[in-house]
Amino acid sequence: MDNASYTALSRQSGLMQEMRAVANNIANASTTGFRAEGVMFSEHVKALGPGTESLSMANAAVRDTVMTQGGLSQTGGAFDLAIEGDGFFLIETPGGQRLTRAGAFRPNENGDLVTADGYQVLDAGGAPVFVPQGVGQIGISPDGTISAGGQPIGQIGLVIPSDANQMIRESGVMFDSRGGFEPVPDPRMMQGFLEDSNVNPILEVSRMIEVQRAYELGQSFLDNEHERIRGVIQSIGR
Repeated sequence: MDNASYTALSRQSGLMQEMRAVANNIANASTTGFRAEGVMFSEHVKALGPGTESLSMANAAVRDTVMTQGGLSQTGGAFDLAIEGDGFFLIETPGGQRLTRAGAFRPNENGDLVTADGYQVLDAGGAPVFVPQGVGQIGISPDGTISAGGQPIGQIGLVIPSDANQMIRESGVMFDSRGGFEPVPDPRMMQGFLEDSNVNPILEVSRMIEVQRAYELGQSFLDNEHERIRGVIQSIGR
């Protein structure tokens, strides 16, 4: 296989990665707190020797998460929370502390505030948030302070990653901040609301069509290149 074919194959592999990312975005267009993801292409140039043209290969191994604010939907739920602006909720998982924008919480049988998957919601110091049962109507202020009967009983923490480049997507709505995190200086959250996915379905479908056409063009080039090489081999063998 010659250099042109290797270059085209590297491009095809990158386009497949982007198609997977686009398809995942479309599938999560209605997922609360989901952040759209893209693929970043890079070029690797290799010198092949004096008097020889260099070889350029494409690579699409880097994922880029779109952090723009999603729309807010009113639910009226006492423990449904949406973040306005920067920040993430801090939760405890079997793999350690993780960050999320999905704020559909509820108290479990022990009174701990948990996510839909049962993971504990934490305050800014990393302690579980506890909501006593039978204390009446619950109010949550914009800074995350939980009140019952006018008395504060806890506070939900909002944090930001210390290094956004070390944020690793672990699942659809959870991130591992391997560079650490710190409290948000001016947290703002809304009780009775949830943040929608920030995926724009129309743009994602348009991008899917573009990627598909680019992939088909690359496949056509590979097919023609294969026929050319086979023709050369047949001519030499006569």
